[in-house]
Amino acid sequence: MSHDLNPELSWLDALKWDADGLIPVIAQDAASGRVLMLAWMNREALTETLKCGRVVYWSRSRQRLWEKGEESGHFQEIHSIRADCDGDALLLTVTQQGGVACHTGRESCFFYELTGERWQFADPVIKDPKAIYAK
Repeated sequence: MSHDLNPELSWLDALKWDADGLIPVIAQDAASGRVLMLAWMNREALTETLKCGRVVYWSRSRQRLWEKGEESGHFQEIHSIRADCDGDALLLTVTQQGGVACHTGRESCFFYELTGERWQFADPVIKDPKAIYAK
């Protein structure tokens, strides 16, 4: 069984989009390797990311394109885009501006750690969200 993306298709058509036309995307810090966040892209978001060099996601809650950092100023500059073996998930390596990827003011959205049977904060707040979203 081949796991190759179909070379007969365009780079966008070779990916496996879900029923809503979305694909899950993991953003990883290019320098540290830390996973920063999981988000979603549609074809337009992925195309715009390549065009502008900064990451654009599809916001499922707002039902619109969302450039990471458009409100906070914490943009993500793209280094590379990889697809997994099945073509149904993407991995982006990025430079996270301001060192904050999460709307809670933390470096990563993955800041809860399971300790026993309880979720505990594992990472500190770097920047107060009230200061980030003061508008």
